[in-house]
Amino acid sequence: MYYSKEEVMQYVVEEDVKFIRLAFCDVFGKQKNISIMPDELPRAFEHGIAFDASAVAGFGDETRSDLFLHPDPGTLTWLPWRPEHGKVVRMFCSVAYPDGRPFECDTRTLLKDAVRDAEREGFTFRFGAEQEFYLFELDEKNRPTAIPYDNAGYMDIAPEDRGENVRREICLTLEQMGITPESSHHEEGPGQNEIDFRYADALEAADNVMTFQTVVRTVARRNGLYADFSPKPLGDCPGNGFHVNCSVVPDDSPEKLRHMIAGVLNKAVAMTAFLNPSAASYKRLGQMKAPAYVSWSAENRSQLVRIPAASDEYRRAELRSPDPSANPYITFALVIRAALYGLKNGIELPEPVNVNLYRADGETLRGLEKLPADPDEAKRAALADEFIRGIIPKQILDIYCGI
Repeated sequence: MYYSKEEVMQYVVEEDVKFIRLAFCDVFGKQKNISIMPDELPRAFEHGIAFDASAVAGFGDETRSDLFLHPDPGTLTWLPWRPEHGKVVRMFCSVAYPDGRPFECDTRTLLKDAVRDAEREGFTFRFGAEQEFYLFELDEKNRPTAIPYDNAGYMDIAPEDRGENVRREICLTLEQMGITPESSHHEEGPGQNEIDFRYADALEAADNVMTFQTVVRTVARRNGLYADFSPKPLGDCPGNGFHVNCSVVPDDSPEKLRHMIAGVLNKAVAMTAFLNPSAASYKRLGQMKAPAYVSWSAENRSQLVRIPAASDEYRRAELRSPDPSANPYITFALVIRAALYGLKNGIELPEPVNVNLYRADGETLRGLEKLPADPDEAKRAALADEFIRGIIPKQILDIYCGI
Protein backbone atom coordinates (compact mmCIF):
# COMPACT_ATOMS: atom_id res chain seq x y z
CA MET A 1 0.00 0.00 0.00
CA TYR A 2 1.27 3.49 -0.88
CA TYR A 3 1.03 6.10 1.87
CA SER A 4 1.14 9.89 1.56
CA LYS A 5 2.89 12.03 4.17
CA GLU A 6 -0.45 12.87 5.76
CA GLU A 7 -1.47 9.21 5.88
CA VAL A 8 1.83 8.28 7.51
CA MET A 9 1.31 10.83 10.28
CA GLN A 10 -2.27 9.61 10.76
CA TYR A 11 -1.07 5.98 10.87
CA VAL A 12 1.52 6.85 13.52
CA VAL A 13 -1.18 8.31 15.77
CA GLU A 14 -3.84 5.65 15.22
CA GLU A 15 -1.51 2.64 15.47
CA ASP A 16 0.34 3.73 18.63
CA VAL A 17 3.71 4.08 16.86
CA LYS A 18 6.51 5.09 19.23
CA PHE A 19 9.58 4.83 17.00
CA ILE A 20 10.14 5.58 13.30
CA ARG A 21 13.23 4.10 11.70
CA LEU A 22 14.64 6.13 8.81
CA ALA A 23 16.51 3.55 6.74
CA PHE A 24 19.16 3.94 4.05
CA CYS A 25 22.22 2.00 2.97
CA ASP A 26 25.91 2.74 2.55
CA VAL A 27 27.54 2.60 -0.86
CA PHE A 28 28.05 -1.17 -0.54
CA GLY A 29 24.40 -1.88 0.28
CA LYS A 30 24.70 -2.38 4.04
CA GLN A 31 21.52 -1.10 5.65
CA LYS A 32 21.69 1.69 8.24
CA ASN A 33 19.01 3.58 10.14
CA ILE A 34 18.22 6.34 12.61
CA SER A 35 15.21 6.11 14.93
CA ILE A 36 13.14 9.21 15.59
CA MET A 37 10.15 9.82 17.82
CA PRO A 38 6.70 10.65 16.36
CA ASP A 39 6.98 14.35 17.24
CA GLU A 40 9.95 14.62 14.86
CA LEU A 41 8.07 13.23 11.87
CA PRO A 42 6.78 16.57 10.47
CA ARG A 43 10.35 17.95 10.56
CA ALA A 44 11.64 14.82 8.82
CA PHE A 45 9.18 15.27 5.96
CA GLU A 46 9.71 19.02 5.62
CA HIS A 47 13.44 19.43 6.20
CA GLY A 48 14.99 15.98 6.59
CA ILE A 49 16.92 14.55 9.53
CA ALA A 50 20.65 15.28 9.76
CA PHE A 51 23.24 12.60 10.44
CA ASP A 52 27.02 12.28 10.59
CA ALA A 53 27.95 10.82 7.20
CA SER A 54 31.67 10.58 7.96
CA ALA A 55 31.14 7.30 9.81
CA VAL A 56 29.24 5.64 6.92
CA ALA A 57 31.26 3.65 4.38
CA GLY A 58 31.68 5.60 1.16
CA PHE A 59 29.94 8.74 2.43
CA GLY A 60 33.00 10.97 2.89
CA ASP A 61 35.15 12.23 5.75
CA GLU A 62 34.92 14.71 8.60
CA THR A 63 35.41 17.80 6.42
CA ARG A 64 31.84 17.74 5.01
CA SER A 65 30.04 15.29 7.21
CA ASP A 66 26.47 16.62 7.47
CA LEU A 67 23.90 14.91 5.25
CA PHE A 68 20.12 14.70 5.53
CA LEU A 69 17.68 11.80 5.33
CA HIS A 70 14.38 12.47 3.53
CA PRO A 71 11.86 9.66 4.17
CA ASP A 72 9.80 8.19 1.34
CA PRO A 73 6.27 7.85 2.77
CA GLY A 74 5.35 5.21 0.21
CA THR A 75 7.76 2.76 1.86
CA LEU A 76 6.12 2.81 5.30
CA THR A 77 5.91 -0.60 6.95
CA TRP A 78 5.81 -1.83 10.52
CA LEU A 79 8.35 -4.23 12.00
CA PRO A 80 6.37 -7.26 13.23
CA TRP A 81 9.15 -8.52 15.50
CA ARG A 82 8.95 -5.36 17.62
CA PRO A 83 6.24 -4.87 20.34
CA GLU A 84 2.60 -4.75 19.23
CA HIS A 85 1.95 -1.81 21.56
CA GLY A 86 4.36 1.02 20.98
CA LYS A 87 4.98 -0.09 17.39
CA VAL A 88 8.16 0.47 15.40
CA VAL A 89 7.80 1.41 11.73
CA ARG A 90 10.34 1.93 8.96
CA MET A 91 10.64 4.13 5.88
CA PHE A 92 13.41 4.13 3.30
CA CYS A 93 15.03 7.50 2.67
CA SER A 94 16.88 9.47 0.06
CA VAL A 95 20.13 11.18 1.09
CA ALA A 96 20.82 14.83 0.31
CA TYR A 97 23.24 17.66 1.07
CA PRO A 98 22.09 20.43 3.47
CA ASP A 99 21.10 22.58 0.47
CA GLY A 100 18.82 19.82 -0.87
CA ARG A 101 21.06 18.55 -3.67
CA PRO A 102 20.99 14.74 -4.07
CA PHE A 103 24.03 13.04 -2.57
CA GLU A 104 26.09 11.34 -5.28
CA CYS A 105 26.68 8.17 -3.26
CA ASP A 106 23.00 7.63 -2.49
CA THR A 107 22.50 4.48 -4.55
CA ARG A 108 18.71 4.51 -4.11
CA THR A 109 18.67 7.83 -5.98
CA LEU A 110 20.94 6.26 -8.62
CA LEU A 111 18.25 3.64 -9.26
CA LYS A 112 15.45 6.24 -9.24
CA ASP A 113 17.32 8.16 -11.95
CA ALA A 114 17.66 5.02 -14.08
CA VAL A 115 13.94 4.30 -13.71
CA ARG A 116 13.07 7.88 -14.67
CA ASP A 117 15.28 7.79 -17.77
CA ALA A 118 13.78 4.45 -18.84
CA GLU A 119 10.28 5.85 -18.51
CA ARG A 120 11.26 8.82 -20.68
CA GLU A 121 12.23 6.30 -23.35
CA GLY A 122 8.85 4.60 -22.94
CA PHE A 123 10.01 1.54 -20.97
CA THR A 124 9.21 0.18 -17.52
CA PHE A 125 11.41 -2.55 -16.07
CA ARG A 126 10.18 -5.06 -13.52
CA PHE A 127 12.35 -7.26 -11.34
CA GLY A 128 12.09 -10.46 -9.38
CA ALA A 129 14.88 -11.32 -6.95
CA GLU A 130 16.15 -14.72 -5.90
CA GLN A 131 18.64 -14.62 -3.04
CA GLU A 132 20.21 -17.67 -1.45
CA PHE A 133 21.51 -17.84 2.12
CA TYR A 134 22.98 -20.37 4.53
CA LEU A 135 21.79 -21.04 8.07
CA PHE A 136 24.59 -21.80 10.54
CA GLU A 137 24.53 -22.73 14.20
CA LEU A 138 25.75 -20.35 16.91
CA ASP A 139 28.24 -21.29 19.61
CA GLU A 140 27.66 -20.97 23.35
CA LYS A 141 28.49 -17.24 23.16
CA ASN A 142 26.06 -16.64 20.27
CA ARG A 143 28.88 -16.27 17.74
CA PRO A 144 28.47 -17.73 14.23
CA THR A 145 30.05 -21.10 13.52
CA ALA A 146 30.68 -22.90 10.23
CA ILE A 147 28.30 -25.72 11.23
CA PRO A 148 25.31 -25.84 8.85
CA TYR A 149 21.88 -26.10 10.42
CA ASP A 150 21.19 -29.26 8.41
CA ASN A 151 22.66 -31.54 5.77
CA ALA A 152 19.66 -31.57 3.45
CA GLY A 153 19.90 -31.17 -0.33
CA TYR A 154 17.95 -29.47 -3.09
CA MET A 155 14.22 -29.26 -2.33
CA ASP A 156 14.47 -31.90 0.38
CA ILE A 157 11.73 -31.93 3.02
CA ALA A 158 11.58 -32.27 6.80
CA PRO A 159 12.97 -33.87 8.86
CA GLU A 160 16.14 -33.67 6.71
CA ASP A 161 15.28 -30.03 5.94
CA ARG A 162 15.45 -28.37 9.34
CA GLY A 163 15.06 -24.89 7.84
CA GLU A 164 11.42 -25.46 6.85
CA ASN A 165 9.97 -23.71 9.90
CA VAL A 166 12.49 -20.88 9.69
CA ARG A 167 11.54 -20.20 6.05
CA ARG A 168 7.87 -20.32 7.04
CA GLU A 169 8.42 -17.70 9.74
CA ILE A 170 10.38 -15.53 7.28
CA CYS A 171 7.60 -15.73 4.68
CA LEU A 172 4.87 -14.92 7.19
CA THR A 173 6.86 -11.98 8.55
CA LEU A 174 7.37 -10.62 5.03
CA GLU A 175 3.64 -10.95 4.35
CA GLN A 176 2.89 -8.90 7.44
CA MET A 177 5.15 -6.20 5.99
CA GLY A 178 3.34 -6.18 2.65
CA ILE A 179 5.86 -8.26 0.71
CA THR A 180 4.57 -11.38 -1.02
CA PRO A 181 6.98 -14.31 -1.33
CA GLU A 182 6.44 -16.45 -4.41
CA SER A 183 8.14 -19.69 -3.33
CA SER A 184 10.67 -21.06 -0.85
CA HIS A 185 12.73 -24.23 -0.65
CA HIS A 186 15.94 -25.82 0.55
CA GLU A 187 18.86 -25.24 -1.82
CA GLU A 188 21.71 -27.58 -2.80
CA GLY A 189 24.16 -26.71 -0.03
CA PRO A 190 23.88 -27.98 3.56
CA GLY A 191 21.83 -25.42 5.47
CA GLN A 192 21.29 -23.41 2.26
CA ASN A 193 17.89 -21.87 1.52
CA GLU A 194 16.14 -19.71 -1.07
CA ILE A 195 13.02 -17.54 -1.02
CA ASP A 196 11.77 -15.88 -4.23
CA PHE A 197 9.52 -12.84 -4.70
CA ARG A 198 6.82 -11.77 -7.09
CA TYR A 199 7.76 -9.21 -9.70
CA ALA A 200 7.78 -5.53 -8.71
CA ASP A 201 8.87 -2.21 -10.12
CA ALA A 202 12.62 -1.67 -9.88
CA LEU A 203 12.70 0.58 -6.80
CA GLU A 204 10.21 -1.52 -4.86
CA ALA A 205 12.09 -4.69 -5.79
CA ALA A 206 15.39 -3.26 -4.51
CA ASP A 207 13.73 -2.07 -1.29
CA ASN A 208 12.31 -5.58 -0.91
CA VAL A 209 15.78 -7.10 -1.18
CA MET A 210 16.99 -4.85 1.64
CA THR A 211 13.94 -5.77 3.75
CA PHE A 212 14.35 -9.45 2.95
CA GLN A 213 17.92 -9.61 4.22
CA THR A 214 16.93 -7.81 7.43
CA VAL A 215 14.00 -10.16 8.04
CA VAL A 216 16.06 -13.29 7.32
CA ARG A 217 18.82 -12.25 9.73
CA THR A 218 16.30 -11.24 12.40
CA VAL A 219 14.25 -14.44 12.19
CA ALA A 220 17.40 -16.57 12.11
CA ARG A 221 18.65 -14.98 15.33
CA ARG A 222 15.27 -15.49 16.98
CA ASN A 223 15.73 -19.18 16.22
CA GLY A 224 19.29 -19.30 17.56
CA LEU A 225 20.88 -19.31 14.10
CA TYR A 226 23.08 -17.14 11.90
CA ALA A 227 22.03 -16.27 8.33
CA ASP A 228 24.98 -15.94 5.95
CA PHE A 229 24.48 -14.14 2.61
CA SER A 230 28.17 -14.10 1.64
CA PRO A 231 29.06 -15.39 -1.86
CA LYS A 232 30.93 -18.51 -0.71
CA PRO A 233 30.29 -19.45 2.94
CA LEU A 234 31.69 -22.99 2.56
CA GLY A 235 34.59 -23.61 0.20
CA ASP A 236 33.47 -27.01 -1.09
CA CYS A 237 29.75 -26.22 -1.34
CA PRO A 238 27.59 -24.11 -3.67
CA GLY A 239 27.86 -20.36 -3.29
CA ASN A 240 25.01 -17.95 -2.67
CA GLY A 241 23.55 -16.39 -5.81
CA PHE A 242 21.49 -13.24 -6.33
CA HIS A 243 19.61 -14.18 -9.49
CA VAL A 244 18.04 -11.13 -11.12
CA ASN A 245 14.90 -11.75 -13.17
CA CYS A 246 14.02 -8.82 -15.41
CA SER A 247 11.27 -8.01 -17.91
CA VAL A 248 10.48 -4.89 -19.92
CA VAL A 249 7.09 -3.25 -20.56
CA PRO A 250 5.80 -2.81 -23.18
CA ASP A 251 7.03 -6.14 -24.52
CA ASP A 252 5.04 -6.10 -27.74
CA SER A 253 7.58 -8.07 -29.72
CA PRO A 254 10.19 -10.76 -29.05
CA GLU A 255 12.79 -8.33 -30.40
CA LYS A 256 12.54 -6.09 -27.33
CA LEU A 257 13.53 -8.89 -24.99
CA ARG A 258 16.34 -9.92 -27.37
CA HIS A 259 17.77 -6.39 -27.54
CA MET A 260 17.48 -6.06 -23.76
CA ILE A 261 19.42 -9.29 -23.19
CA ALA A 262 21.98 -8.31 -25.83
CA GLY A 263 22.65 -5.05 -23.99
CA VAL A 264 23.17 -6.86 -20.68
CA LEU A 265 25.53 -9.38 -22.30
CA ASN A 266 27.42 -6.59 -24.04
CA LYS A 267 28.12 -4.83 -20.73
CA ALA A 268 28.37 -7.89 -18.48
CA VAL A 269 32.15 -7.81 -18.06
CA ALA A 270 32.21 -4.08 -17.35
CA MET A 271 29.43 -4.44 -14.72
CA THR A 272 31.06 -7.30 -12.83
CA ALA A 273 32.93 -5.12 -10.32
CA PHE A 274 29.54 -3.95 -8.99
CA LEU A 275 27.59 -7.21 -9.32
CA ASN A 276 30.40 -9.19 -7.64
CA PRO A 277 32.12 -6.68 -5.33
CA SER A 278 33.93 -8.93 -2.84
CA ALA A 279 36.98 -11.16 -3.17
CA ALA A 280 34.80 -14.13 -2.20
CA SER A 281 32.58 -13.39 -5.21
CA TYR A 282 35.24 -14.80 -7.52
CA LYS A 283 35.46 -18.05 -5.57
CA ARG A 284 31.81 -18.61 -6.50
CA LEU A 285 31.89 -17.73 -10.21
CA GLY A 286 32.55 -20.59 -12.59
CA GLN A 287 31.43 -23.48 -10.45
CA MET A 288 28.29 -25.18 -9.15
CA LYS A 289 25.85 -23.36 -11.51
CA ALA A 290 27.53 -19.96 -11.15
CA PRO A 291 28.53 -18.64 -14.60
CA ALA A 292 32.04 -17.98 -15.88
CA TYR A 293 31.36 -16.96 -19.49
CA VAL A 294 29.34 -14.32 -21.30
CA SER A 295 26.65 -16.44 -22.93
CA TRP A 296 22.93 -17.11 -22.97
CA SER A 297 20.49 -19.91 -23.62
CA ALA A 298 16.94 -20.98 -22.88
CA GLU A 299 16.47 -22.78 -19.52
CA ASN A 300 20.23 -23.54 -19.27
CA ARG A 301 21.59 -22.85 -15.78
CA SER A 302 25.24 -22.97 -16.86
CA GLN A 303 24.82 -19.67 -18.75
CA LEU A 304 25.23 -16.06 -17.65
CA VAL A 305 21.70 -15.26 -18.89
CA ARG A 306 18.95 -17.80 -19.27
CA ILE A 307 15.41 -17.46 -20.52
CA PRO A 308 13.22 -19.48 -18.14
CA ALA A 309 10.33 -21.49 -19.56
CA ALA A 310 7.42 -19.02 -19.41
CA SER A 311 5.02 -17.11 -21.63
CA ASP A 312 3.12 -13.83 -21.91
CA GLU A 313 3.55 -11.61 -18.83
CA TYR A 314 5.89 -14.17 -17.21
CA ARG A 315 8.45 -13.96 -20.02
CA ARG A 316 11.72 -12.67 -18.60
CA ALA A 317 15.50 -12.91 -18.61
CA GLU A 318 17.47 -14.20 -15.62
CA LEU A 319 20.95 -12.79 -14.95
CA ARG A 320 22.84 -15.35 -12.86
CA SER A 321 26.20 -13.74 -12.06
CA PRO A 322 25.36 -11.35 -9.16
CA ASP A 323 25.69 -12.49 -5.57
CA PRO A 324 24.08 -11.14 -2.37
CA SER A 325 27.11 -8.99 -1.51
CA ALA A 326 26.01 -6.67 -4.36
CA ASN A 327 24.11 -3.47 -3.62
CA PRO A 328 20.63 -4.13 -5.12
CA TYR A 329 20.10 -0.47 -6.07
CA ILE A 330 23.32 -0.39 -8.10
CA THR A 331 22.59 -3.86 -9.52
CA PHE A 332 19.13 -2.99 -10.82
CA ALA A 333 20.28 0.44 -12.06
CA LEU A 334 23.06 -1.19 -14.11
CA VAL A 335 20.73 -3.83 -15.55
CA ILE A 336 18.27 -1.10 -16.59
CA ARG A 337 21.02 1.01 -18.16
CA ALA A 338 22.52 -1.96 -20.03
CA ALA A 339 19.09 -3.08 -21.21
CA LEU A 340 18.33 0.44 -22.47
CA TYR A 341 21.69 0.45 -24.25
CA GLY A 342 20.66 -2.72 -26.07
CA LEU A 343 17.15 -1.44 -26.84
CA LYS A 344 18.17 2.03 -28.06
CA ASN A 345 21.06 0.77 -30.20
CA GLY A 346 19.35 -2.34 -31.53
CA ILE A 347 22.16 -4.57 -30.27
CA GLU A 348 21.83 -8.00 -31.82
CA LEU A 349 21.74 -11.05 -29.60
CA PRO A 350 24.49 -13.60 -30.33
CA GLU A 351 23.60 -17.22 -31.01
CA PRO A 352 22.56 -19.20 -27.92
CA VAL A 353 25.07 -21.59 -26.39
CA ASN A 354 22.99 -24.72 -25.95
CA VAL A 355 25.57 -26.80 -24.14
CA ASN A 356 26.51 -27.43 -20.51
CA LEU A 357 29.48 -25.07 -20.10
CA TYR A 358 30.74 -26.98 -17.07
CA ARG A 359 31.35 -29.98 -19.35
CA ALA A 360 32.13 -28.18 -22.62
CA ASP A 361 35.33 -28.89 -24.54
CA GLY A 362 38.15 -26.38 -24.87
CA GLU A 363 37.26 -25.39 -28.41
CA THR A 364 33.73 -24.35 -27.37
CA LEU A 365 35.01 -22.34 -24.41
CA ARG A 366 37.73 -20.56 -26.40
CA GLY A 367 35.05 -18.90 -28.49
CA LEU A 368 33.38 -17.29 -25.45
CA GLU A 369 34.28 -14.14 -23.54
CA LYS A 370 35.10 -14.84 -19.89
CA LEU A 371 33.88 -12.94 -16.88
CA PRO A 372 36.69 -11.36 -14.80
CA ALA A 373 38.60 -13.89 -12.73
CA ASP A 374 39.36 -11.61 -9.76
CA PRO A 375 38.44 -8.19 -8.33
CA ASP A 376 41.36 -6.34 -9.95
CA GLU A 377 40.46 -7.59 -13.42
CA ALA A 378 36.84 -6.57 -12.82
CA LYS A 379 37.88 -3.09 -11.67
CA ARG A 380 40.06 -2.55 -14.73
CA ALA A 381 37.21 -3.61 -17.01
CA ALA A 382 34.84 -1.13 -15.35
CA LEU A 383 37.30 1.76 -15.49
CA ALA A 384 38.04 1.12 -19.17
CA ASP A 385 34.38 1.17 -20.18
CA GLU A 386 32.89 4.48 -21.32
CA PHE A 387 29.37 3.20 -20.61
CA ILE A 388 30.19 2.56 -16.93
CA ARG A 389 32.02 5.87 -16.53
CA GLY A 390 28.99 7.66 -17.96
CA ILE A 391 26.37 6.21 -15.60
CA ILE A 392 28.20 5.55 -12.31
CA PRO A 393 29.07 8.75 -10.38
CA LYS A 394 32.80 9.28 -10.06
CA GLN A 395 32.62 9.06 -6.27
CA ILE A 396 31.08 5.56 -6.44
CA LEU A 397 33.40 4.49 -9.25
CA ASP A 398 36.45 5.52 -7.20
CA ILE A 399 35.20 3.62 -4.15
CA TYR A 400 34.49 0.40 -6.05
CA CYS A 401 37.26 0.49 -8.61
CA GLY A 402 40.21 2.27 -7.01
CA ILE A 403 43.12 -0.14 -7.51
